[in-house]
Amino acid sequence: MSHPLPREVSPGVFWLGDCLVQHSQGKIYHSYNAAFLVIGSEASMLVETGHPKDFPIIERQMRDILAGGGGPLKHLFLTHQETPHSGGLGRVLDRYPDLTIHGDMCDYHLAFPQHEGRFKEMRVGDAIDLGDTKFMAVEPVIRDLRSSLWGFETKGRVLFPGDGFAYSHYHTDGHCGMFAEEAASLDLVDALGVFAERALYWTTFTDMNIYADKLEELMVELNVKIVAPTHGLPIRDIAQTMPKVREGLVRGD
Repeated sequence: MSHPLPREVSPGVFWLGDCLVQHSQGKIYHSYNAAFLVIGSEASMLVETGHPKDFPIIERQMRDILAGGGGPLKHLFLTHQETPHSGGLGRVLDRYPDLTIHGDMCDYHLAFPQHEGRFKEMRVGDAIDLGDTKFMAVEPVIRDLRSSLWGFETKGRVLFPGDGFAYSHYHTDGHCGMFAEEAASLDLVDALGVFAERALYWTTFTDMNIYADKLEELMVELNVKIVAPTHGLPIRDIAQTMPKVREGLVRGD
């Protein structure tokens, strides 16, 4: 049975957004262009803005959660400049004038020169203190753009990998809003392969075992407990699901 969003994936970390319908090889897939809200005791952070079509939904979900307590919304982290990840940035800048924007800020000032002072460059290892937790910039093992950057929330050990774990799910099987381990009928290997072929085509021309090795090393180094991808169902059982992720990543190389 599908679950409505928002959904808490870890204490104080909420999954926001709505499904996007895609068609491939005679199948209908749903996928997410998700955003996540990290609630700290002193400040809260939005991770990604979602696809422009989803921003009204994301904003409503976010406001409802923030009304329940926690630190005020002070920060936005973007994994990269692609529309499904940062397409709502203009509305965020206008509606939250005290918010600062974090990530690789190489060209946002060209689109929003009037907000240039709000763009704060982050590099791997930099951290933002939210009170009872921190948000760190970490190595983007699998990049969509040169400027890609991943995030990590320290209290729940939650990794935000942008396109790093990108895959679709089956609407007809009720996967919408589920965690990966709840979607028992999902062919995760196939779904990862289809998404990589369509959105990360460079992965079909390289040895993805190299990237899978680096990904597993990062997961161990950070002691990741939960993976919160922009385009997939959140992963809460690393031991169960990561072998399938690896198989899907290397399927088309």
